[in-house]
Amino acid sequence: MIRAYTGTQIRQAEEPLLATGLGDVLMQRAAHGLANAVISELKSRGVRLYGAKVSVLAGKGNNGGDGLYAAAFLAARGMRTTAVLTADSAHSKALAAFESAGGRSHRLADAAPGELAVEAARADIVIDAVLGTGAKGGLRGPAAALVSTLTELLPAAEGQSFVVACDLPSGVDADTGEVAGPVLPADLTVTFAGAKAGLLADPGADFAGRVQVVPIGIEQRLPEPSLRRLEVEDLAALLPRPARRAHKYSRGVLGVVAGSTDYPGAAVLACRGALAAGVGMVRYLGPPDVADLVRQSCPEVVCSTGSVADNRVQAWLVGSGMGPEAHEQLQRARDAVDSGLPVVADAGALPALPDVLSPHVVLTPHAGELAALLQRLGGTEDRGAVEAGTLAAVRHGSALTGATVLLKGASTLVAAPSGAVFSQADGTPWLATAGSGDVLAGVIGALLAQAASAVEPFRKSGADTDARWAAIAALGVALHGKAGRAASEATAGGPIAAGGIADALPYIWGKVSTLSNSGAWIRNSHGQPLR
Repeated sequence: MIRAYTGTQIRQAEEPLLATGLGDVLMQRAAHGLANAVISELKSRGVRLYGAKVSVLAGKGNNGGDGLYAAAFLAARGMRTTAVLTADSAHSKALAAFESAGGRSHRLADAAPGELAVEAARADIVIDAVLGTGAKGGLRGPAAALVSTLTELLPAAEGQSFVVACDLPSGVDADTGEVAGPVLPADLTVTFAGAKAGLLADPGADFAGRVQVVPIGIEQRLPEPSLRRLEVEDLAALLPRPARRAHKYSRGVLGVVAGSTDYPGAAVLACRGALAAGVGMVRYLGPPDVADLVRQSCPEVVCSTGSVADNRVQAWLVGSGMGPEAHEQLQRARDAVDSGLPVVADAGALPALPDVLSPHVVLTPHAGELAALLQRLGGTEDRGAVEAGTLAAVRHGSALTGATVLLKGASTLVAAPSGAVFSQADGTPWLATAGSGDVLAGVIGALLAQAASAVEPFRKSGADTDARWAAIAALGVALHGKAGRAASEATAGGPIAAGGIADALPYIWGKVSTLSNSGAWIRNSHGQPLR
């Protein structure tokens, strides 16, 4: 599992060591890890280390010091290193070490930003070490002009420069992922002690590239993470598995209230997603014409009649493909929530649900739908504000409703009322297709029906009682994303339709489960093997 922290949490963990005078030791460890990451990248790209060009953009604080020390290590390996000092001062010891190792430095105040940007764009590696975790407000003045020009130049640069961010891309908020001012998009972010929450939430994740964590010796002092991300070994541990003497009822029954005359396909896709995610039975409640289509497309589904109370299930899926005119379906959605059973509520049901809900109700809006929900409950966020601060918005939604809120996106966030947040980014941009969310709702509904009573695996993963529902939803997001990626890879990276996601899901489920059952080696984000 990837555990991510706020900048404040990292700094508090550092404080005891800084108080004993070990600040320079921590900086040297960080710089050494950064330098090794640069060396590994150059080798992987077939660039000869001796004579390679490295340009570091160095701010005045400790982040700039990390970058300068790293550049000093690289200069000692025979690389041609140049530093652009973006402030009126720089970390004195690090700058002295850099210049002593043969590095050349230029002060931004003494040259035109455009000229320095042109020189930096010719480098094999550009290290962004301007702003660190404590910075707020983004780049300004000449530094902003330098980064803006460099961002324009790099795509066309002859050397095809690779950008490495030191701890985080300058201008990305470490705590929230919000972005201020111009930001130089990184191909790789080398971050220290633990991943920063802002690197795993949009829009910050847009600029982070790959994230590599370098330990510096404070990891045991870190508190509970601000944000978590499930990895393959976590999925394997959390997947529900039928017992030897299982039957269809013991494997979970999911009730589905979805679809309408205008959007009948949503019900079909939701049912297909649920069936592909291992549930023992799906019961469908909806208009007769939609039920007929469900029977034709999914003969395994039991199409029922009557009320929610008349149908025995372990969890409910409501809302997919339902508009405000679907009065009977909306009443069923309200009844499902009132039943006390776990519920996944897709967008169509949200306007009809009570304002105050429970953690076992999982809401699945996209940014526009979350903005509408927040405004209905007295918030002021519009869609743009939600997209500019996804982590804050999803937490706000969960706090206002008391529900588990899943904000769909390139980095999908799932927030529990307790404050726990999961972030998953397992998919492909091809998942942005009509019906994809209906399949996702089906997957999560199936997991709720199967895993709602499985407390122990989630407790071991660090998810408490309330956070368990968020972890189940995050498990569904990860499976859905990996299935979408597999479906696209089957067409050499081409586009997919929503049905293809459901088709690929059993393969992904089996692949993850097989890795766990066979004891095969899996590597975590630090490259360490796990059983």
